[in-house]
Amino acid sequence: MKVINEMHLKFLSKSSNESFARSAVAAFVLELDPTITELADIKTAVSEAVTNAIVHGYQRESGMIYIDVKLTDENNVIIKIRDKGVGIEDIKQAMQPLFTTAESEERAGLGFAVMQSFTDNVKVTSAPQKGTTVTLKKRIIPLK
Repeated sequence: MKVINEMHLKFLSKSSNESFARSAVAAFVLELDPTITELADIKTAVSEAVTNAIVHGYQRESGMIYIDVKLTDENNVIIKIRDKGVGIEDIKQAMQPLFTTAESEERAGLGFAVMQSFTDNVKVTSAPQKGTTVTLKKRIIPLK
């Protein structure tokens, strides 16, 4: 698998930057000629990962979010979304549907489940007080 293009973003963990992140990633992925559905899937997964970094990683405090996107010669999109926030103590538990650490009832605890349903693979690495990296992988099916 050879990387044919890549980009790197860095922005503040502000809620207003979530839409920027999803739009920037979507625009970059257009090179692979995704369908509208594939593009919407990527945008949704990116939104969830960025929102998790803002709400849970930095607990709505200020910090930086980093996104790296790679496009491969096999039509794969690999997106890494990283924060240097509080980290996740128990990744397996955090990935369970309906689990949330948010104190407000507005959070459903479905972020990782949504990411998994809209991508081909989700990998989470984290260390307490060091941050979290979410890697999303999706193959774009070439149109014939």
